[in-house]
Formats: sequence, C-alpha cells, structure tokens
Amino acid sequence: MASVPTPSSPAEIQETVQSILAAEGLPPIVQVGHPALRQSAARYDGQLTDEELAGLIDLMRRVMHNAPGVGLAAPQLGIPLQIAVAEDAFDVEPDVAGLRERAPLDFLVLLNPSYIAIGAGRAAFYEGCLSLNGLQAVVSRPDRVQLTYTTPDGAAMQAEYAGWQARIVQHETDHLHGTLYVDKAELRSLTTNEEYGLRWMAPDISRARQELGFLPD
Repeated sequence: MASVPTPSSPAEIQETVQSILAAEGLPPIVQVGHPALRQSAARYDGQLTDEELAGLIDLMRRVMHNAPGVGLAAPQLGIPLQIAVAEDAFDVEPDVAGLRERAPLDFLVLLNPSYIAIGAGRAAFYEGCLSLNGLQAVVSRPDRVQLTYTTPDGAAMQAEYAGWQARIVQHETDHLHGTLYVDKAELRSLTTNEEYGLRWMAPDISRARQELGFLPD
C-alpha cells in the first residue's frame, strides 16, 4: 500500500521546525507508530528560511551522532519534510567491512532524494533503525544504486553508491516516503539487539539464515 501524503501545510511544517529548534537539548527520535513515519513527506521547496534549514541540518547531525547512528531522516523527528542526513565514520572489523563492502561515508545532506538500482545485484544483511529501538532484521537490497538529490544550496546532484553506503542512502530515502526497513525485511530474521549480539553478529548471515529459516538457497 502506498503511503499517504503528509497532511501538514508548509506553515505547519515550519512551525514544527521552529518549535524543535527553539527547544533546549536534543529532540527525541520518534518511534514506530508515529504518523510521520508512515506518510510521504513533503518535498522540500523552501518551506524554511536558510537559517532554519541550516539549523535543522546541524540538529539532525547531532541527533544522529548522539543516538548513535549512520543516518537520520526528518520524519524521525516528527518533521514531514524530504530531508535526510547520513555519515558513517564507525570503526568496523576488517572482515566485516570487507564482506559488507562497508567504507566510510562522509557527511551527506539529501533533499528530495530518489534512487534506482544499478544492475541486478543484491545484498542481504541485518539492518536496524533508530525509530524501531531494540530490533534488527535482514533486508535484501540492491547492492548498487544511483541516487538523485538536491543539496542545501539548491544544486542538483547524481551519485552512485555501492555496498553499505548504498544500503544507508536507500534506508534514509525510504524513510521520506513512509517506508520502514521492516516493510522490506525477512521477518523470520527479526531479532532483538540482545539476541543479535549473542548469536548473529557474524560478518555474514549464513548461520542466521539456516537456523531461523529465511532466504533459503
């Protein structure tokens, strides 16, 4: 089922951003069940002043780092705008990084992003979300994508991403259209963070696939 568009007007969106920016401390990340996570966010077309946009991007980056996570979409703060940030600077074991094609991702700001798969290759790994605290599941995604987006200064951009970087930009772009990773997940793989840490932290998903019974060969 396609997500319904946000009912929020430009004025209401701006008021929400102003309220969040004026508050003390970092705002909470909204959790599944919040309507902003299940609606298509409004395309960004100048609903905010330049100062408000810069302030929101800075705030989103700080919330992402504090979580900690590798991406955050504006709807995760209850803001129905097509804005997302991403950055992956975590130290990862070499065997994990190699198998998952996980390379550092410099800080990235995405306005109105969309993606298309490049080729037919896919990769399946465990994935989590800051708006579904305590859970992870295996998601099969295209392993290479072409991302189209706008920068905060209005420049139109296209870039190709592969491996874990491709996973990150797909995950965040999906958020802006009301899609959560569990919508695409192998639900038999669903696990708590505790069980994941105890059993399924191998570089690949082969053992989890066999013992939990998903994605058969």
